[in-house]
Amino acid sequence: MTSTKGTRHGLALVDLDEQGVDRAFRADVLAGLRQSPKAIPARWFYDERGSQLFEDITRLPEYYPTRAETEILGARGAEFAALVGPGRAVVEFGSGSSVKTPLLLQAIAPAAYVPLDISGDFLRASAAALAAKFPGLPVHPVEADFMRRVALPAEVESMPKLGFFPGSTIGNMVPPTAVDLLREMRATLGEGAQLLIGFDLVKDTDMLLAAYDDAAGVTAAFNLNLAERINRELGGTIPVDALRHEAQWNDPLARIEMHLVATRAITFEVAGQRFSLAEGETIHTENSHKFTRRSLSLMLLAGGWTPAQRWTDAEGRFAVVLADATLPRSAP
Repeated sequence: MTSTKGTRHGLALVDLDEQGVDRAFRADVLAGLRQSPKAIPARWFYDERGSQLFEDITRLPEYYPTRAETEILGARGAEFAALVGPGRAVVEFGSGSSVKTPLLLQAIAPAAYVPLDISGDFLRASAAALAAKFPGLPVHPVEADFMRRVALPAEVESMPKLGFFPGSTIGNMVPPTAVDLLREMRATLGEGAQLLIGFDLVKDTDMLLAAYDDAAGVTAAFNLNLAERINRELGGTIPVDALRHEAQWNDPLARIEMHLVATRAITFEVAGQRFSLAEGETIHTENSHKFTRRSLSLMLLAGGWTPAQRWTDAEGRFAVVLADATLPRSAP
């Protein structure tokens, strides 16, 4: 019997089979291991352990994006308030632990906060912590895959919306997928919405590589946890000790790539299907695209958003952009 996992809002969120396995997770992993070169979508990093490891990454000395974006959010609150105005429902896509969110919420006087995240336990814990920090603010967590249009809670349906998508998570997607996501966000948030979104910028290659291959090995553990999750949830037999983490800069595509590299030839099973990796062959697990001012503006426009204001940190490493939902037009 097929079951679904939902929230108190009654949303059908995760499609589970009779054994409690996420069908989408299994389908993505099997499809990715069959193709050449092998690749698995980065969204599957974020089980409970993966989510916690990512929070650990954000505190590493090499990982500048969190510090740079937090600097912007902390310094520009008055400007956000003037441009956004009070009374909006803040809808955060991929809320994580909501570390940056208080900086925004305390600046703009929102009417409600709706965190969306695929990792339910992590979502509920972080939402509860934020509700305690802002006791007068209605908080409505929704466990959902925000890559698709999300039905928001009825409590915020009539409110104007401000989407919040920090961390340059948009950079994890190839451009067609990123544009599709921006369009889905616009559909979720509706007419008159605004979007506050973070973009990591192109910079020195050594700085970029260090951010994705830290000395303490936390990013390596985060990458390898994907293989461990496959073993745990999909009956996998991947020899994790035969894989190593590798970060690469792909200059033509302006992105950091993360790979799991086989240190020896291996064979393994996942969900009853057999696969192999030759020595040196990789599973491509993540992209992190970096942007220029023009490339980020073009992406927003293609996704149905018109850039209104842009801020960078003092060192010019990271940008936060406020965009308005583009009004439909029949001609230029």
